Amino acid sequence: MKTSLALVGILFGLGLLAGPAFAQTDRPYQVLATTQLMGSGGIDYVTADSAGRRVYVPRGGNTFVFDLDGHQYLGTVTNLGGRGVVVDPATHHGFGSSSPVGMFDTVTLQKLKDIPVTSRPDGICLEPFTGKVLILSHTSPGITLIDPQAGTVTGTIDVGGALEQAQSDGQGKLYVAVEDENKIAVVDLKTQKVLAKYDLGEKGEGPAGLGLDLKNHRLFAMCHSQNCIILDADDGKILATLPIGNGTDGGGFNPNTMEAFSSQRDGTLTIIKESSPTNFVVAQTVQTKPGCKTCSLDPKSNQIVLICTERAPQAAADTNAPAGAPRGGGRGGPGNLDVLWVGR
Repeated sequence: MKTSLALVGILFGLGLLAGPAFAQTDRPYQVLATTQLMGSGGIDYVTADSAGRRVYVPRGGNTFVFDLDGHQYLGTVTNLGGRGVVVDPATHHGFGSSSPVGMFDTVTLQKLKDIPVTSRPDGICLEPFTGKVLILSHTSPGITLIDPQAGTVTGTIDVGGALEQAQSDGQGKLYVAVEDENKIAVVDLKTQKVLAKYDLGEKGEGPAGLGLDLKNHRLFAMCHSQNCIILDADDGKILATLPIGNGTDGGGFNPNTMEAFSSQRDGTLTIIKESSPTNFVVAQTVQTKPGCKTCSLDPKSNQIVLICTERAPQAAADTNAPAGAPRGGGRGGPGNLDVLWVGR
């Protein structure tokens, strides 16, 4: 018994048995916190800015900002809406995926300018290899590149199809979900050409969310056909097909936990565990809220942020809005904006 206890003590000292930390990885995901903000207008994407510790949610004609750690409402970028938002920590500039694209100061939350684009913006990302903001469109040109310092268009890439979420390998290759073609486009950012389009097969209809495991070169395409299609990022070979919920519009991959995730309109968040480069399983289906179809990962806390709206009487919108929050101003009726934090 003494020998066994001594061995356990050594293992703990070496960190091989991590007690609570080890147990935490076995805990199920759950909704840890919910923040509500009254207002009106439609929503699409949510952005968790891990570096700046903020959450950005465009709704109607404005963008609402929340504290990523404290969960409280911080302020509003007025007259700047769109589908989604991305921020560049180097320049402290943020951008809204709209037409025209709106540019704002992330410190003052003041709008700086409008940037004319010729496409129909939808998705948006800050791409590390080029250092550019990429606007992803449902019409040609598919990708518009913007200099985050000057706020000017530096080029476009014609991909074809309706582009949704994108993931970069950081080395000049971009993977993009092409929703209406049921494919994943592979784009060379050096030559600004499409290298290939990976077919998702008969079960991969309507890819929207996309995750990328950089280490093992694995793509996770979250599809409206209620399937996650897992592919080899190097050649497009389909490795596995797993079920997800109904109405996905966002997803990703967390290298810290080796888990892919997909958020669905039916009020579920699917967690997929990658045990090895060839072994994948649905580890959990988390109950969120109906309408929470988009999500964003905070890799620092390993939490996933989701958003949805709930209709409410106009009277409630007029009396319950936080001080300084704009009221109205956008498509859709008045009601709660719900921001959910999901974690272990």
